[in-house]
Amino acid sequence: MTLVIVAVISALIVAVDQIFKYFIYENLRPVGSVTVIDNLFSLVYSENRGAAFGIFQNATLVFTIITVILIGVFLYLLISKKFTGKLFTTAVILIIGGGIGNLIDRIFRGFVIDYLSLSFFPPICNFADYCITIGAVLFVLCILFQPDKKKKAEPEESDESE
Repeated sequence: MTLVIVAVISALIVAVDQIFKYFIYENLRPVGSVTVIDNLFSLVYSENRGAAFGIFQNATLVFTIITVILIGVFLYLLISKKFTGKLFTTAVILIIGGGIGNLIDRIFRGFVIDYLSLSFFPPICNFADYCITIGAVLFVLCILFQPDKKKKAEPEESDESE
């Protein structure tokens, strides 16, 4: 059942991401940018040929391959139950949904459409980038705070003195 939930919600993230990018491409590309909140938030059309937040430009093929591999790894972790729980499931949903959203752009456009510009965070990003970033942070929290299953399986030794 978890796999179905991950697939459905990830697909919704992909759909939302692609709808945003379609409207940005059609409406913002011709004008370049629109200020939403002065000195804080703008929508800025940008074609990103690199990774999240504009790093490593002109490596589209490399990032396409890496994205496919990482989606496979997270699906494997989900299916194999190496990690469990709502936090991990949420991380997987965000990473897969965001990854596929940007993957679609890379495959069909050769670049990822970015459009979210915050004055205090210089890179122009998109909805999928933020999903991936939040998912990655949640995954790190899973790694750091998930109890070790081996320790639970071993009986605790008592410290008895005779």
